[in-house]
Amino acid sequence: MGYTRARGEKLGEHLGVSVVYASVANTRLLGTLMVFNNHGLLLPVTASEDEYEHMKKATGLNVGFLDSKYTALGNLICANDRGAIISPGFPQECVRVIGDVLDVEVIRGKVAGYHQAGSMAVANMHGGIVHPETDEDDISRFSSVLGVSMEQATINGGVPFVSSGILLNNKAAVTGSFTSGPEIMMLTRAFGV
Repeated sequence: MGYTRARGEKLGEHLGVSVVYASVANTRLLGTLMVFNNHGLLLPVTASEDEYEHMKKATGLNVGFLDSKYTALGNLICANDRGAIISPGFPQECVRVIGDVLDVEVIRGKVAGYHQAGSMAVANMHGGIVHPETDEDDISRFSSVLGVSMEQATINGGVPFVSSGILLNNKAAVTGSFTSGPEIMMLTRAFGV
């Protein structure tokens, strides 16, 4: 077992999940290029048919392609099993596909003025965090669609782009090594892990 495979297995053990080794668009940028929840998995049109088939077989999820000029789906979509916040740049047809594949209610919205909703917000089924400059009205709206309480936070010692430093499911979280003690306490409270 190589160094990368051993780390993957350890991550899977910590998160309480089976590990799936895959690529998207022939890269290792999985979190940036795809988005998923317990209902479905969305791949960008740059993903290959082989990658699509592999994900479908390995995960057992409803897998779909999102036909959009935007390919960094993980940066543009924040989703849990109840809802999704997506970049306002997605056309209506994409809104429908995202809702159908992930089986969630979808709203468009900027987070703290940014189109990259998936970079600025992270949620599981227990809670969520958003960029610290997100206004209260948006926090309330996002909390409503995701069905969880959302809190302003940072990661990795003050980084406001919260998804850049966390891997999360409903059982556990893994953060970047620069995440401070106070940030870890806030994340523990927000996510219930």
